[in-house]
Amino acid sequence: MENTAKNTYPNNEDIKETVRKDAAGLFTSLKTFLSKLLDIREDTDKENTIEAIKKDIPFQGHNAWILVFSIFIASIGLNVSSTAVVIGAMLISPLMAPIVGIGLSIAINDVKTLRRSFVNLGVMVSLSVITATIYFALSPITELTPELEARTAPTILDVFVAISGGLALIVAKSKRGTMPNAIAGVAIATALMPPLCTVGYGIAVLNVKYAIGALYLFFINAIFIALSTFVVSKFLRFPMLVHADSVKRERIAKLASFVAILAMIPATYTFYVILKKSQAEHEYKLFLNNEIQANENLYLRKDFYDYDNQSIKLFFDGEIAEATVSDLQNELKNYKRLSSFTLLVKGNNARGLDQISKANDRYIAEINRMETENKILLDKVSELNMKLLNSEGFSNSPSKVTSFNIVAKDAKIRFPDLAELGYGEIMQSNFIKVDTFKVIFPKWKFKVVDSLNAKRNNNLRGWITKELKVDSLLVR
Repeated sequence: MENTAKNTYPNNEDIKETVRKDAAGLFTSLKTFLSKLLDIREDTDKENTIEAIKKDIPFQGHNAWILVFSIFIASIGLNVSSTAVVIGAMLISPLMAPIVGIGLSIAINDVKTLRRSFVNLGVMVSLSVITATIYFALSPITELTPELEARTAPTILDVFVAISGGLALIVAKSKRGTMPNAIAGVAIATALMPPLCTVGYGIAVLNVKYAIGALYLFFINAIFIALSTFVVSKFLRFPMLVHADSVKRERIAKLASFVAILAMIPATYTFYVILKKSQAEHEYKLFLNNEIQANENLYLRKDFYDYDNQSIKLFFDGEIAEATVSDLQNELKNYKRLSSFTLLVKGNNARGLDQISKANDRYIAEINRMETENKILLDKVSELNMKLLNSEGFSNSPSKVTSFNIVAKDAKIRFPDLAELGYGEIMQSNFIKVDTFKVIFPKWKFKVVDSLNAKRNNNLRGWITKELKVDSLLVR
């Protein structure tokens, strides 16, 4: 009977085996679910995708006029800094087609389509730059707007957007059926047209730096979109172009692979360079925030950050001690990507009105902060002082020194900028009669403008008058 009861309970090995099987089943189910969720091969229409991409590559007739009009629209939007207008222009631009054609043709060894894509892309870029240059040369508005300035230099975020946009575009195009919303969204996100308009702006205003920077941004977007198309086409196993001549096929395959490698080299190098530049700029912002803005004794008027020349120039209001300069240079070395930068620090003896106002604001904010933190303590000290003064009487008590010491300590808590406080009675005669006045003699840690000094003296006088319960009190 006992043996039968024992056998009804599973042993530890049975329990472990059951848990192991359940875990394996859960993992298999999760794997199956994720595989179905993320699989795009089953719903991919390879033949129609290749045909549609090739069909969009030619650039003539209607596409040419659409490009010209969209460039004009985008240039106007950039000129007046209107984001909505720029987005509208990007939606109707046909610039994306030859770039996708380049990536696809390399993936399937189609040299003929690759040649057509490069030719059409070159024509599109040239026509776009010429159109934008004509517009900005004739436009009465020549100021560099924020929309234009944002396209004069690439950032690491532009690289990520180009990669993600290229992947989204080829995935959307390869799906069985059309996904116009996704394709339109990619056209907006990758923003191929605004950089070309900015190139035209740079040429029109004779600013080579703007033109080169914007053209660089365009080619970064184009390279990574083509590279993304190439990767997805290989992943989806798009059919390679079959050539009757096996020798010719092998030669074309090698040529396509060589072109793909050539495209990846500058793309990889560009990604690395922009990533390093972005990381250095992030550390520079941290340096300004942690070492300068957090220091209330430093008033930064202007800063110049030059990554290419590895230099930083800081211009301050007020005198800057040599020790401060040395400290800033030492602190800069603690930032890994800024350690090789040269730091130039300059100060001046005069502070501008804006800096004086800024200093006053910071002073008042600090006073308010300290008063808030010490509110509970002040209430308790004031209560004790009132009890002591009421019991002894400040003016007639033999312990005047002790009472004044308590008031002085309370004043120090309430007015943190107070260095010393004197109190006494003076006699003043106009040669007819003699009057006696109670006077306080405050000494402050920092000098401020006359108006602010009068304000803090009045605040101190009013508070002590209430604490000492005197009729009048002078400040000297």
